[in-house]
Amino acid sequence: MSNPSHQAPTSNKPAVLFVCSKNGGKSQLAAGLMNQVANGKVTVYSAGTKPGKSLNPQAVESLTELGIDISGEHPKPVTEDVLDAVDAVIVLGTEAKLEPREGTRFEVWETDEPSERGIEGMERMRLVRDDIRSRVRDLYEELTAG
Repeated sequence: MSNPSHQAPTSNKPAVLFVCSKNGGKSQLAAGLMNQVANGKVTVYSAGTKPGKSLNPQAVESLTELGIDISGEHPKPVTEDVLDAVDAVIVLGTEAKLEPREGTRFEVWETDEPSERGIEGMERMRLVRDDIRSRVRDLYEELTAG
């Protein structure tokens, strides 16, 4: 539902933006997971501070394993319009830099980085996905409480 004015939306449907640097992996994982758990009750955006050329194939595959299809997605930049439209901005990892905005919930999730423990490939991606999934579930509960 588009909201042409920059006033708060009249619906009670919360909106969240997930951000990482390239918008090819973690922020796409978070968006796909939130779309699954929220089932239409939350408006979900994802974007990158330095969008890459394509999605991380392992990120796509790790969601496919859960029945989530993000293959039609592509990396997008963070825009003022999206920042104005959301109630919460979640930055995944410490690489992406974004200034908090007045009146908007702002969190940085320092996500699990299995490669620091020598875990690579699909095993790494599943661990990252599962870490993000538990955080997304908690966020969903908070956004839709009350």
